[in-house]
Amino acid sequence: MKKSEKIWHNGRFINWDDATVHVLSHVVNYGSSLFEGIRCYALPSGPAIFRLSEHLQRLINSCKIYRMSLPHSREEMEQACLELVGVNGLRHCYLRPIALRGYGEIGVHPGNTPVEVFIACWEWGKYLGSDADQGVDVCVSSWNRMAPNTLPAMAKSAANYMNAQLIRMEAEANGYAEGIALDSRGFLSEGSGENLFVVHGGKILTPPLSASILPGITRDTVLTLCGELGLRVEEQDIPREMLYLADEVFMVGTAAEITPLRSVDRIPVGDGKRGPITEKLQQEFFAIVEGRKKDTHGWMTPVVAPRPTTVEVNR
Repeated sequence: MKKSEKIWHNGRFINWDDATVHVLSHVVNYGSSLFEGIRCYALPSGPAIFRLSEHLQRLINSCKIYRMSLPHSREEMEQACLELVGVNGLRHCYLRPIALRGYGEIGVHPGNTPVEVFIACWEWGKYLGSDADQGVDVCVSSWNRMAPNTLPAMAKSAANYMNAQLIRMEAEANGYAEGIALDSRGFLSEGSGENLFVVHGGKILTPPLSASILPGITRDTVLTLCGELGLRVEEQDIPREMLYLADEVFMVGTAAEITPLRSVDRIPVGDGKRGPITEKLQQEFFAIVEGRKKDTHGWMTPVVAPRPTTVEVNR
């Protein structure tokens, strides 16, 4: 990771190395943090953040599920994200807003533990490899996603990513770029950090929210683009073997963007190459986020140079 200069913390800019928490903070002991991943793209007109409001609203929703009261509004955090990219002088980067329970009560119940909000940003390339847009090799994980009545999958919480770590580490240990998890009923769920789409017989299938998936912002983007392109999408339970019979399979997410799968469990997907539907969706997606096509949805928020509302410390 190439660190940037400043991180936003509770309304102030601090130096990267000063963004620390106490070892006995609630988040360290009990994993009590909710977070987001957001990309900022370099458009010809300047940097712009992709679906900023939607990502921060999902952070607010995640906090609500865990009864965590945020000390900042969505609008304040949006402004902070825009200022942060500008302060760090970045054009293409990844943003990580984090809401966590800090140092206070040591028991499981957070009690009066203070809530802290950090926002960091840094340069980050292709998540699944520099040539991932042409296809990656994945496996079906031996680890299932958590059941709906255990940990809420609709919240983007750090706790859920302990499960994701097991999925990803197992996959890489066995020579794969990523793993696909099944839900507690045995149907397809998602990757360690990506939603899943399967193309079969001219139809596009994707697991429903009931399959213990995160309601992905990029997933929603792809659903919108499919509608505009006249592509039929069905949200339904998908059996594992459909991965082996599919014409195309692709993963989507903020970090992975739109990544086709070349093989699953060493069985080629289709002819083992990126399929036409995946390629078309990639073209549409990148044309918008790179500023080559008009953003009719208002998905891109430009990083301008507004009058700063954040205090800068530790220069």
